[in-house]
Amino acid sequence: MFVDKNFWAGKKVFITGHTGFKGAWLSFILSNFGADVIGYALEAPTTISIFNLLKLTKMMHSIRGDVRNFMVLRKMIAQYQPEIVFHLAAQPLVLEGYNNPPLTYETNVMGTVNLLESIRRVDSVRSFVNVTTDKVYYNHEWEYGYRETDLLDGIDPYSNSKSCSELVTNCYTRSFFYDRQIAVSTARAGNVIGGGDFAEHRIIPDCVRAALKHEKIEVRNPHSVRPYQHVFEPLFAYMMIAEAQYNDPMYAGNYNVGPDPDDCITTENLVSMFCGLWGEGLEWTAKQIEQPHEASFLRLDCSKLKATFGWEPRWSVREALEKTIEWTKTYREKDRLIDCMSAQVEEYMNEVV
Repeated sequence: MFVDKNFWAGKKVFITGHTGFKGAWLSFILSNFGADVIGYALEAPTTISIFNLLKLTKMMHSIRGDVRNFMVLRKMIAQYQPEIVFHLAAQPLVLEGYNNPPLTYETNVMGTVNLLESIRRVDSVRSFVNVTTDKVYYNHEWEYGYRETDLLDGIDPYSNSKSCSELVTNCYTRSFFYDRQIAVSTARAGNVIGGGDFAEHRIIPDCVRAALKHEKIEVRNPHSVRPYQHVFEPLFAYMMIAEAQYNDPMYAGNYNVGPDPDDCITTENLVSMFCGLWGEGLEWTAKQIEQPHEASFLRLDCSKLKATFGWEPRWSVREALEKTIEWTKTYREKDRLIDCMSAQVEEYMNEVV
């Protein structure tokens, strides 16, 4: 099972967080598939963003709004009457969670409550996907991949707030949505790589910034092991889940979306691979700094997604880096980003697993 472009033509799709990295890519893909896309988000979180570079406001309905504002969010859901909703709006950074826990919980927990309550008050929604994170699990830092049945109890404020978002979603599903045939899933993905990510405190954006400035990359945690995947892997999985449960609610559930074990690598190996693929004499160095606790090892078991949908990752971490660098150098040379992005989407969809 995979994404059917024809399914999305004419579908009314509501996306929170559409100005962010993943949200902008999702908006671009669905708009190209012919969906009627409505986005609800704050301004783009970075000075340089895909959303602004592509002028996505011309391809979709773009609403400036905060998921913490229930009255405005409810009004927009009622006005547009979407059929499918993707929830990507979040405070997404571990370090910011330590710096500002109230904002993190207000956005990631009450933002989810506000959206679910808005959906509860309309009759149009048939499929809802809440995008969370691999950090929702209580992390023992063991070598085993976490399964959907493992304990949800993120340790730091960001991770914990996303665990709470999962629990809120499950509660609303049991309490309000089963009898109304609203299919609900949560999707837990880890670190993503792709062109156009300029976020702070993320390793590949740090690499990109250094490469564009011809500077040496500074790496904070070179020995941390993380699962890395191209942004298309989770985005197309989200669409696949939303489409499947729209057609048959039996597909609703909680799903891990991650790479194969070979693509769980150290930050050191990731950055070394980036330097080799970028060329131009790019180098990196380790930087020792004091920072709050962040898990050094985390991996997902994606057996459920594979067994349910026949899903498999399509691009390796090396291919993900190659596509990221292709996008970045297209941006640097001021070539047509929309052509580069469309070609990458087409290539990914045509890839044989």
